[in-house]
Amino acid sequence: MAYARNRTYLDADSHLMELPDFLRAHADPGIRDRIPDIDFANGGRLTEDMELAAQNRAHPPETVADLTALGDDLIAGPKGYQALGAFNPAERTTALDLLGFAQQFVFATFSVGVAFDPKADLDIRYGAARAHNRGMAEFCAGDDRLIGVALLPLDDPQMAAAEMSHALELGLGAMWVPHRPAACASPGHTDLDPVWAQMAEAGVPFVLHVGGDPLQIKPEWMDTGRPMPTDWLGGGENVRGKDMVALHHAAETFVGVMVLDGVLSRHPNLRGGVIELGAAWVPPMLRRLDQIVEIWKRSEPELAALGEAPSAQITRQMAFTPYPFEDVGAMIRDSNENLYLFSSDYPHIEGGRNPLGRFNSSLEGFDDHVLDRFFADNMADLLESRA
Repeated sequence: MAYARNRTYLDADSHLMELPDFLRAHADPGIRDRIPDIDFANGGRLTEDMELAAQNRAHPPETVADLTALGDDLIAGPKGYQALGAFNPAERTTALDLLGFAQQFVFATFSVGVAFDPKADLDIRYGAARAHNRGMAEFCAGDDRLIGVALLPLDDPQMAAAEMSHALELGLGAMWVPHRPAACASPGHTDLDPVWAQMAEAGVPFVLHVGGDPLQIKPEWMDTGRPMPTDWLGGGENVRGKDMVALHHAAETFVGVMVLDGVLSRHPNLRGGVIELGAAWVPPMLRRLDQIVEIWKRSEPELAALGEAPSAQITRQMAFTPYPFEDVGAMIRDSNENLYLFSSDYPHIEGGRNPLGRFNSSLEGFDDHVLDRFFADNMADLLESRA
């Protein structure tokens, strides 16, 4: 019996654990030697797991048998490279059978560090994005339930449009864009309008995801004169408690700018998701944006021309994944049921070992309509044009 049962579940966040040569193996010949291998120098205990995975590109048959035997407890089993289907597509199909999700987005884990690196030159960024997109399409090709997410740097509008066309040809179903300015410009810049228009016409959503902007706050905030805290991997390169204070700030800024610059208004068929950045900040953001427009429309004609409250635009065109430890029920009561998405984060450990249990607990007392919205229908709306 599958872990997710008795209703339809669409999973807005899962991951591929790339092997070290993932980008090089799929890169264009002219750029291949300039693209680095996936770097696990700061991977903590992931490094040994990755090295073992790279040897055979599959788990040993006895390991596959042991993991498969977990049945509906698979999600509570090993995570990262040790998880069933973390890097091998045939294993992933078996894993998805056991998990029971009807569809799931599949995001990169480490490739984004190259493709979205603002210090790398444009050829490296877009070359890495193209290599990743080929590899992701290959990973997802054998199972229609897997919706591969492309990497799409926005730093050069022409190169972004070309890579999006390539990703669409590959059959990828969403475009992960970094939640920071596009080079030195707003994502609402006129030069990027053709990119958003192309995305809207194709019926493919843009998505923001943790990792699309630096995870850590400025090091000065961490300097207390006492020992530096470690992260959950045992190092200092991942998310620590203080980092969580600000992790969503850049994403909230990106969403606000997209609304206030009129991108959602100009492209009413454009859809977007904000993934693995929490969602408790969404209800106050909606109120704040409505207040901003109401006050500043008197002096800013573009805001007066929006014609619809930001909260209404965001509710119609965007959705957000709460963390399992957040109270999604409270968020719904403070806003509405159309804004939030279920996610498992499989095979990452951050998703927890029983996300359904935790989300169901916070949704206790809501009717089937609300539960269907959260567990399936809101993601289906993001994917409406793919149906």
